[in-house]
Amino acid sequence: MPNSMKISTRNALRTVIALTPWLVSMYVYFWLDHSETWTSETPHRGKISVAILATGMLLSFLLQSHFSKRQQKYQKKYQKN
Repeated sequence: MPNSMKISTRNALRTVIALTPWLVSMYVYFWLDHSETWTSETPHRGKISVAILATGMLLSFLLQSHFSKRQQKYQKKYQKN
């Protein structure tokens, strides 16, 4: 496999991994609404919804930041050599 293809595949995989927590939180929110676990009378429904989605987005952001930081370290290491 050519080197550029490996890099593209690796970047795509990192993006999918980084987006996974956000997608899971969106699914949890959908599932709670679809299964009628939540009703309009559920106390603090709006706050819990924001917390679920914000947690997924925060985890995705942290994963993407981690991958970016690792990639920068890798590039610096091999640019010096």
